[in-house]
Amino acid sequence: MTLKMITRNQVKLILSLQKRKVREDNSLFVIEGDKLVREYILAGNRVVLLAGKPEWIDGEPEEVVRGADEVVTVSYEELRRISSLRTPHNVLAVAPMRSMQFSELMFRGRLIPALEYVQDPGNLGTIIRIAAWFGMGDIICSPDCVDFHNPKVIQATMGAFMHVNVWYRPLGDLLARAAAEGIPVYGTTIDGTPVYESDLGNEGIILFGNESKGISDSLLRYVSSRITIPGPGQPLAGIESLNVSMAAAIICSEFARRKSEGPDTTCTGFRP
Repeated sequence: MTLKMITRNQVKLILSLQKRKVREDNSLFVIEGDKLVREYILAGNRVVLLAGKPEWIDGEPEEVVRGADEVVTVSYEELRRISSLRTPHNVLAVAPMRSMQFSELMFRGRLIPALEYVQDPGNLGTIIRIAAWFGMGDIICSPDCVDFHNPKVIQATMGAFMHVNVWYRPLGDLLARAAAEGIPVYGTTIDGTPVYESDLGNEGIILFGNESKGISDSLLRYVSSRITIPGPGQPLAGIESLNVSMAAAIICSEFARRKSEGPDTTCTGFRP
């Protein structure tokens, strides 16, 4: 296979895809990292462009190279220029966004995390990874959340982005309809009932708020059950709350534990 070197226009495209509007206008996003790119393609997904160091491309299975519409070589210096990472890997790929159809029927019989104004790419990526681990295939984000296709979000998911659909919708409208239809809305708040003592079901929306402000008053009105993670019982200097992705891991884990124990199991206190 004769490989071509990356062109100036391809460099310009990759750099432009660091901007959300360009990604959305072109329905393209960037995946970085040897393992991430390899697993993405081997999972049956095609990429429009594979840009890698020659030795990386030569060492990959044929299925990986065949999974790209176009394969080009790049030097380490070129990778440093086009990568969004401080230390680039050996390869990056440009992939088409998935075409999906949103349906509110997804709220029935399932647990779905919803995020309000989560800004940190690492937090969103970690929450996507948590959702995938616990079998939650959808996440609803408010429109002002960080973009799912941000390269740093994709990197933080560690591949979980392939298994979770992330939707951007005005949360007020969705929560209002959910509440009207009797679908539980669990809100994570400081003043809630400890999650280990709360009545948790197998259906509902689990709402997580902004990293510093929590859930806004405009959305709290739709919350049917406020839940919290009990702390040490007294404030600790420098620690006011848990990081939102840490909180999501604990809350989702408790929902999953209850589900595995069956609908008739209730929890009346903390279990180590």
